[in-house]
Amino acid sequence: MAEKALAATLVAPKTFDFREYDLPEVQPDDGLLRMAAVGICGADIGTYQRDVPKPRIIGHENVGYISGVGTEAAKNWGVKEGDLVIPEEYIPCMHCKYCYTGRFRFCNNTDRGFGQIYRHGQTTEDVWPALWGGFSQYMYLPPNTVMHTVKNPVSPHILALYLPLANGIEWVVRYGGASQGKTVLIQGPGQMGLMNAFAAKQAGADCVIVTGMTNDKVRLDLAKRLGADFTIDVQTEDFNERVREITGTDGVDVVVNVAAGSKTTVAESIEVASKECTIVLAGAGDQPISMGVAGSRKRRDLTVKIANGHSYSSVAESIEFLTSGKHPELEEISTHQFPLEQARHALDTAAGDGEPGAIHVTITTA
Repeated sequence: MAEKALAATLVAPKTFDFREYDLPEVQPDDGLLRMAAVGICGADIGTYQRDVPKPRIIGHENVGYISGVGTEAAKNWGVKEGDLVIPEEYIPCMHCKYCYTGRFRFCNNTDRGFGQIYRHGQTTEDVWPALWGGFSQYMYLPPNTVMHTVKNPVSPHILALYLPLANGIEWVVRYGGASQGKTVLIQGPGQMGLMNAFAAKQAGADCVIVTGMTNDKVRLDLAKRLGADFTIDVQTEDFNERVREITGTDGVDVVVNVAAGSKTTVAESIEVASKECTIVLAGAGDQPISMGVAGSRKRRDLTVKIANGHSYSSVAESIEFLTSGKHPELEEISTHQFPLEQARHALDTAAGDGEPGAIHVTITTA
């Protein structure tokens, strides 16, 4: 095994410094991951473009091979050297009420101040051993790593879709309740919106509607291949009228809003909500609304939820979808792959400033 790891360390807005780090000696309860692929999330784009208080190695949609593992960790994780695995980004304490109830994404270990947080892609370089993110040849696996093994390996850049798909399952099914008999509205056809559409249809939703803009035509077409029954171009079609055409007077039963750039989508979703509707805000941005909109029609039971990450079960389910061989249409979401040395170009592409047509972008090292 190598003694050092090369990593793209974020040191300033849109600036990476390629640094070498010493690989830590593996202890009985931890391990090392040899990176194969890391997906780029919308959160990574925001991090890349903002001020950087402390250098860090970003990247939390990680896929790789166990390159070293301690005896206790191997037993706890059910892995051996050479296994293809997916470690979740959360590194919980495993002792608080949130961890005990399976909601480890709310654990204080994973949800506190910058630099003190223990989460892959967010912990800063000054926290030993520095190798906390996937923009690297190797990544450290601490004792409380939440580990998933991959039983039916597929290409790492396809596996790197696991997190947006897990978010889709979590938000539209577990938060929103998409199921048979439900009409689902997805606002925004980015990687998260497309995965929500797929998850809703797989959960048995009767009708799935995805909205976007005129320049989203390729994505809206893909949404139909992923299971959407209808798409709406909100720039050329009247949103309210189109939803009424599709649903009659019933409206929609589940909404997932991942249209961060809009200022009106929350109010619009309330307007088309059914008498019993759950609205999941997963990426709605800053959209103040009048509560008069919510009460504009009598006898409505509206629930608004703020979506936060994913659960162990949603990640496990997403891996099953990606490795089953039954859903090749999911592979169309993975549009661009770049080597580690092109980390900046990869981020620019994911942000819409590099190669055209990007939906989900990955950095590959294997």
